[in-house]
Amino acid sequence: MISAAEAARRLGISLDTLRRWDRTGRIRTERDQANRRLVSVAEIDRLRGGREPHDLSARNRFAGVVRSVQLDGLLAQVELETIGPTRVVAVITREAAEELGLEPGQPATALVKATSVMVER
Repeated sequence: MISAAEAARRLGISLDTLRRWDRTGRIRTERDQANRRLVSVAEIDRLRGGREPHDLSARNRFAGVVRSVQLDGLLAQVELETIGPTRVVAVITREAAEELGLEPGQPATALVKATSVMVER
């Protein structure tokens, strides 16, 4: 079992988000004798889908599937269909799209931080 703060760090989310997830049942926690939240490492792995931790600090991640990649000069427009009735469209460099090997049907994640949207695979 690890602290809620450490669990949030490993998940790449804020402690407030982890608390909200706990209240809504999205994450399973236990309480210690001082009533502090504790999270099992197995729960962290379940939520991360067994993937390695991310180096980026973006708090908002929208997992989805690439629906289209339109290359035009130095830029690429990437459309992701995410869980729920949501669609994210990002304009990234052509080099980044090619380096990620983005193609329709592949899983990818939109990372949203401030006014920037990044794409990872």
